Amino acid sequence: MSAEVAIQKFSFPFACAAHLSQENDVTQKGCIQVKTLELREPQENPSSVRVIGAQVHNEKQAQESLPELPPGQDVATAQVLVCGEASQNTVLSRQCVFEKLIVESEDQRPAAKRQLSSESAARTITVVKKSAVRKEADEPRHLQQKAQLGQRLRACASVTVTRKHRKDLFTSSDVFHRVDSHAVRAGAELKEKCVYNVKTIVQSITKEARTELEKLRAIWVWLCHNIEYDVSGYLGHSEKLSSPEEVIAAGRGVCCSYSNLCTEMCREVGIECQEVPGHSKGIGYRQGQSLKHVKSDHLWNAVLLGGQWFLLDACWGAGRVDMEHESFVKRFDDFYFLTDPEEFIDSHFPDEEKWQLLDIPISLEEFERRVFKTSAFFNMGLRLIRPHHCHIVTDNGEASVSLGFSKPSTFTYEITQHQDLLHCGASEQKESINSSFGILTVSHRSMKLQLLPPASGMYDVKVFARPEAAATPLVWVCSFTVECPTPRAMEEIPENPFLSWGLQPVAGSLGVTSSSQSSEVAEVDEGVFDLVLKTSRPLMMLCELVHPEMDAAVAKRCLATQIKPDTLTCHVLCPLHGFYRLSVFVRDYEKTEVKFQNTANFLLHCRGKVVSPHELFPPNLGSACGPGTRTSEAGLSKFSHTTAVVITQQGKCNITFHNNHDLELHTVLSKEENKSAAFPLSRYLFCTYTDTKVTVSISLPDIGVYRLGLYARITPGGDFNPMCDFILRNICDQPGIPFPCVYSAWSKGCVLFEPRVGLLEPASWVRFRVRVPGTQRVSVVGETRTDLKLNKSRIWEGDVFSGNALQVLKLAVSLGDSSDMAVLMTFDIKQQDKEV
Repeated sequence: MSAEVAIQKFSFPFACAAHLSQENDVTQKGCIQVKTLELREPQENPSSVRVIGAQVHNEKQAQESLPELPPGQDVATAQVLVCGEASQNTVLSRQCVFEKLIVESEDQRPAAKRQLSSESAARTITVVKKSAVRKEADEPRHLQQKAQLGQRLRACASVTVTRKHRKDLFTSSDVFHRVDSHAVRAGAELKEKCVYNVKTIVQSITKEARTELEKLRAIWVWLCHNIEYDVSGYLGHSEKLSSPEEVIAAGRGVCCSYSNLCTEMCREVGIECQEVPGHSKGIGYRQGQSLKHVKSDHLWNAVLLGGQWFLLDACWGAGRVDMEHESFVKRFDDFYFLTDPEEFIDSHFPDEEKWQLLDIPISLEEFERRVFKTSAFFNMGLRLIRPHHCHIVTDNGEASVSLGFSKPSTFTYEITQHQDLLHCGASEQKESINSSFGILTVSHRSMKLQLLPPASGMYDVKVFARPEAAATPLVWVCSFTVECPTPRAMEEIPENPFLSWGLQPVAGSLGVTSSSQSSEVAEVDEGVFDLVLKTSRPLMMLCELVHPEMDAAVAKRCLATQIKPDTLTCHVLCPLHGFYRLSVFVRDYEKTEVKFQNTANFLLHCRGKVVSPHELFPPNLGSACGPGTRTSEAGLSKFSHTTAVVITQQGKCNITFHNNHDLELHTVLSKEENKSAAFPLSRYLFCTYTDTKVTVSISLPDIGVYRLGLYARITPGGDFNPMCDFILRNICDQPGIPFPCVYSAWSKGCVLFEPRVGLLEPASWVRFRVRVPGTQRVSVVGETRTDLKLNKSRIWEGDVFSGNALQVLKLAVSLGDSSDMAVLMTFDIKQQDKEV
């Protein structure tokens, strides 16, 4: 006797069983109308037929599609493939999805549970008879038939059909703008008129809907906007409403109210809709709990569209519950409308496996282990890199979380002591957080969070995110629990109020293209660290250095910044062991009215040698150290020293550059302490101007760190403006000799060749050689006046006796025809030690 094949309306991509009674009628040109359909996992049964997706029009065609059977073998017990060559062109239509049904033999027919319409009976399916084959005497013939069957099975299986996803139905929710607006507006009008009849409401809200999808959309939007979650009823403070009219009138209900109403309203417009019971990770869900013997507590819906089932949850789409205040927060969430099963399963687990709508269903245990992801996680296009389960155990006191993203995003996190309920605490996060127990870094396409719990125990970790360009608060995207058996012994990490470590996602838009330091922790050697940022346009930079035990005034002396048109450099000194936060702020160089914005944050770790207090940078450093954008704009170029820090091993050096705009210049030498200096620090600088070249000679009085400030008068009669600061680090313990004391008559073109020191030996002959353009006479005035002679090289020279009693020698000149002498500089005479 042949097996009767049921053509049914369902399009499940999973195994199920259909039980046919003897009263099955053949309708619509030979198709069997199935009166009962019970969906369950297929069982290995010698008299079963598996349906996987072929089109059968009548009993005769089904029988003709079977391969030839061994003599005496019943069709109901043979393994066959209903996918003959005559029907290959109709095997898989666009509406078809691989479906598995087990058609029991006539003697195993259970009672019918559900009547299918004649329309659904004409759906496309493929029938495969799967049963245990009896051993026949003619074994070779049986093996040959079995081989033919395998070939046909493989040929049919090679044809695959892709399940439709939400994006295949509509590219964006914006396409429903007209339908949504009407549903919301009509719902408000009906509420005002106190209309609570389901049929009347459905007719009104679907008036603008043209398709089955739009009708469903109108129903779902109405549910989300007109029914609030009954928190009081859920908590048992009031009686739960049951009938649809009561729920509509009160405007509130629990999950079953939403699902029941959705089913009733879909029935009114001819959309097949099922209520799906199961577990959810909503309010009341306790992280880590086993649901194995726990009764399911949630209901949602599945709807049939175009021959395929889709999932939706109007309860979750209407808003969220604030358990702390026992209130409902109304917030329309479009994500739970026709959610893809692969995403829906992270928060919803149906009692019946078939309603997972997955090709490979997951177990309840796997559902419990899965990371909880909010709708924002999927809406932002995030993906979980690691871990794959929600519970993390630290390794050496450390655990890590990593997310990927397709569009620039901003992240932060919250780590707190473990609480049972998943939905507790804030669902949004402001900018500033306490980040002492973790290190969050954001690279080009991923986020890494290194968690460092402070003590043994269980912790809850919430990750928050938002699109980079958004000005809204960061929203909760996923959660984890962290178990820390043994914490890592480590120093305190400074708080980072700027969310993440490394270059910020906005760095590129602010003009910073790359960094010499990655987002990983930077180990500082010898207490010195240099950060270099490449820029796409001229920028100004400010830096901030923070250590848990360091004073702000000391921190300022640990930073020196150099600003060039295409490069920003920050020199950092670490006077203490432990972790530092180095934050960088930038703005466009010319836009002085614009505020500085955070572009990068780096975590530095110093555990080796540290810088001593007397090695810190000098106080009052300017924001521009070393040659850079400012000096270039002023026409100062070709610096002999291009870095901000100059180290001298002999206690002296010459810094040269060109003054292309012939600006009036001024230099200043300073040091934090100069207690024992016999001369002011200005005597340890000597400037020479020849054509456009400027030479600043430095002779440092003792070991230590000095600041050399370079100033220029940009406009005639204006103030001197800072050009740049040089940091001079002298490691020579021999004191330098001061230069002569220079006066204003010493001007451009004047060059002192000898003597190059301003402190002369007493009672000794000193050779003077000097070039002074445009002068008529050059003399050295002491006890007597000695006139220098002009040689062929236009240099005034002569030997001068320093004398014994005088304390200074004056180098003076006579300009023009005047007999008056102008002092260029003075030289001091060393005092002889008195005999005791």
